[in-house]
Amino acid sequence: MKASAFLYPWDVVGDPDAPARLAGLGVQQVTLAAAYHSTRALTPRHPARRIVTAEHAAVLYPPDATRWAGRELRPYAQSWVAGEDPYAEAAEALADAGLQVQSWVVLAHNSRLGAEHPDTSVVNAYGDRYPWAPCIAQPAVHAYLVDLAAEAAVRPGTAGTELESCGWYGFAHLHAHDKTSGVALGDAAQYLMSLCFCADCRAGYASVGLDPEELRDAVRRALEPVWAGSGSAGQGWAGVEKLLGAGLAGATLRWRVQVARGLQEAAVAAVRAAAQDPGFQVLLHADPASYRTGANTGTDPAHILSTADGVVLPCTGGDPAREAVLGPFAGLSGVLAANFNVVSGMGGSPGTLERDAAHAASLGADQLRLYHAGLASGPDLRAVAGALSALRGG
Repeated sequence: MKASAFLYPWDVVGDPDAPARLAGLGVQQVTLAAAYHSTRALTPRHPARRIVTAEHAAVLYPPDATRWAGRELRPYAQSWVAGEDPYAEAAEALADAGLQVQSWVVLAHNSRLGAEHPDTSVVNAYGDRYPWAPCIAQPAVHAYLVDLAAEAAVRPGTAGTELESCGWYGFAHLHAHDKTSGVALGDAAQYLMSLCFCADCRAGYASVGLDPEELRDAVRRALEPVWAGSGSAGQGWAGVEKLLGAGLAGATLRWRVQVARGLQEAAVAAVRAAAQDPGFQVLLHADPASYRTGANTGTDPAHILSTADGVVLPCTGGDPAREAVLGPFAGLSGVLAANFNVVSGMGGSPGTLERDAAHAASLGADQLRLYHAGLASGPDLRAVAGALSALRGG
């Protein structure tokens, strides 16, 4: 199984030992961030620093001024990594160490965009805006994300790309000093809290036969027992139907799936046109449950593998979790990359990687993704190297 480790350019720029250290893990590829959201990241092995604070979503290369001239929505430049083009510098160093480089592009997750252009954000049934979540139903947001995908994915020295958050983002968000866990929200309540009621989505609901005002009121009524602690938050799509009713739930999903598919199809087509290389692979971070939101956006397995070259699937969390995400792709043609968290301090299990990867392979996975080689501790990386060696039969 081909193995790739996620990495930020700042893990490499300024650290001449980083490429050889990565190659020594036994990976063949690095998935390198080209467009990323705000974060605070540890750099435990860098010779000059220990913390990088990416203050806002940004591209890690110089954006094309001609492409974005006169446009209100445009990518933000970064200022926390030295150099004009840290992505290109890191990609070149990694390639010199014999590693293939694939770009990592985060799309519909941008808090600065929402802060500066609040009308672009998802608006829940209570009128609360989610500044981290641009509404992909809005034509201007759609156009911005498609062009960002094409530009950020196809960087010099890059053999393929992985598009993250290429679909709906919603309520769930690792926000600074988050205080949202007082009420346990299952899948169902999270879906209802992720439904958007901006002007474009309201028109979209009407297009599938819903009255947006009645829908908003129904969502609020459905959530009242959850806030009161007297009703089950529910899990899975059955939980959504239980809270909202099968008819209303199904209609909202029809609208949202239509919008997400439109973005995914357009983004993949734009990347392929920019690459002009039939060997340039386009993968999406995905979940086979079409109602899910977030980094691993909900998809229909058959549709997404008819659109993209493959998917990257979240496989941390035990055998049932892997079976749930990999099972729906059985028998379909395309890359199935099993993504494992290998940072033990962030809930990963590098010590079980050999066994977990073998289980994923038995379910059809043909590639591995390891999150995240820059954040992991020394013991975590040693466990990863041992697991990859064992998987190769070494």
